[in-house]
Amino acid sequence: MSVADCILTGGRVWKGKGLGFAEAVAIADGKVLAVGSDAEITALAGPKTERIALDGRLATPGLYDAHMHLHMYGLAMAEVDLRPQVVETLEQLLDAVRAKAAVTPKGEWITGRGYDNFKLDVGRHPFREELDMACPDHPVYVVRTDGHLGVANSLALEMAGITEDTPSPEGGLIERKNGRLTGLLAETGRQQLTDIMPKADVPQLVEAIERAGKVLLSHGITSCMEAAIGIQGGWPEMEAYLEANRTGRLPLRVYGTIMGDKTQSILDQATAAGMITGTGDEMFRHGPVKIFTDGSASGRTAAMTWAYKGGDPDDKGILCIPDQAELSAMVLAAHRAGYQMAIHAIGDAAIDEVLNAYEAALKDTPAPDRRHRIEHCGWLRPDQLQRMIDMHVLPVPQPSFMYWFGELYCAVAELDKVEGSHPYRDWINAGLEPSASTDCPVTEIDPRPVLYNLITRKTAKGLVLGEAQRLSVEEALHAYTYASAYGSHEEEVKGRLIPGQLGDVAVWDRDLFTIDPAEILQANCDLAILGGRIAHERAGQGVRDKADA
Repeated sequence: MSVADCILTGGRVWKGKGLGFAEAVAIADGKVLAVGSDAEITALAGPKTERIALDGRLATPGLYDAHMHLHMYGLAMAEVDLRPQVVETLEQLLDAVRAKAAVTPKGEWITGRGYDNFKLDVGRHPFREELDMACPDHPVYVVRTDGHLGVANSLALEMAGITEDTPSPEGGLIERKNGRLTGLLAETGRQQLTDIMPKADVPQLVEAIERAGKVLLSHGITSCMEAAIGIQGGWPEMEAYLEANRTGRLPLRVYGTIMGDKTQSILDQATAAGMITGTGDEMFRHGPVKIFTDGSASGRTAAMTWAYKGGDPDDKGILCIPDQAELSAMVLAAHRAGYQMAIHAIGDAAIDEVLNAYEAALKDTPAPDRRHRIEHCGWLRPDQLQRMIDMHVLPVPQPSFMYWFGELYCAVAELDKVEGSHPYRDWINAGLEPSASTDCPVTEIDPRPVLYNLITRKTAKGLVLGEAQRLSVEEALHAYTYASAYGSHEEEVKGRLIPGQLGDVAVWDRDLFTIDPAEILQANCDLAILGGRIAHERAGQGVRDKADA
């Protein structure tokens, strides 16, 4: 047998669901060489083998966040931080914008992200006039935590040509009250503004990818699905991923979703370049086609068949592409070309529309293992679950939504609907391999709230929602490893610590299988290994054993 490049010994190595534990693991040529006892693995070491002492710690396959926005996360790090843990009041939000304006030349854009109108002291979005007073000399655009709504000041609206007479576009909202613009823009209503905003160039995007990727590694995340390449800057975003990979600046493995939406698309360019789903290499693989069909439940723009609480009977959210024939034609074209689909659909009305489109495409061109996806898929009905089973359509939900937004969901929907949302146990029982993810920067990239919610169904405030959907620790980790890989047709490549799979490992400072679930929220990733190479090491942990073989 080959000599190992790296061995991890003296711990508890979880191999994968149903596969049990070992004491140690060896990695050679970037892949798992063997798992077994300390004696068996130590025998595979040579003079140049890197030895890592686990000292009783848990090692798992590297985590795979199945839906997040890598470069947007990196870019957001340079924006004004308006997350609820930073900004609790409207005045604090305005102060943060003022502070950025004070060090920004007049006329340049001020952008911020992460505020939650429901958690602000005023319980509403800021008005454009309030942003005007805070920043009269800068165009300003601040984006809600879900990324589907934002508020612009008057100067930004003027630069975009949005006036009191500008109609809301199909699938979007330009909000007015008493005939005047409030500054709030939702879904496709944002397009006219975002089209004129400055775009990051390829070097800036590469920096953002590298910056964000290092943060993911610090959480034990060694793979991610980048959920929307081309969403803001078009083709240069794809160029940035290719450049990052070519120059060794892609910190982790990426499955790259290709924007093929009605308002933002690079699909024709990707197809011409031969970037069909599955092409690429172990670091950057071309993924599915992304289309948006609705918004967010917390923003009341997810398209439901029922009305949101506290609104009028027609307050059912927004269908971004209300014409079923149009959506079906878009899906069919991509499906015929060989692409997997990854369509954003949160509300049950949007899920209906997506399932109709998938059904027509699969009837036209059968592909039983294409594994089309529904991104988020939070608020589906039981009858829709059966349709998903029939077509083997995969759900790609975010447990962090339930953790962070659970109480808010109870304010916009009846309790039975909230408790029945994100039904992981039902999906598992149906054989649909639900994955785990964060939709970062919509929620924090931190995987601990995801695991905690999967196991307990508790929100950040301790409210239990849908107890019957709880998972075991092993099932939760399976969702974050194997099931995420299954969603990208990579389950034979990664997601388990078995011979032949990629040597991607996360080492934890405590045993997630034996601690109280609440303690998961304090767990740390001590070490992330990518292909047998240490990619992240938490300071002061002393994991490297420098002894000779």
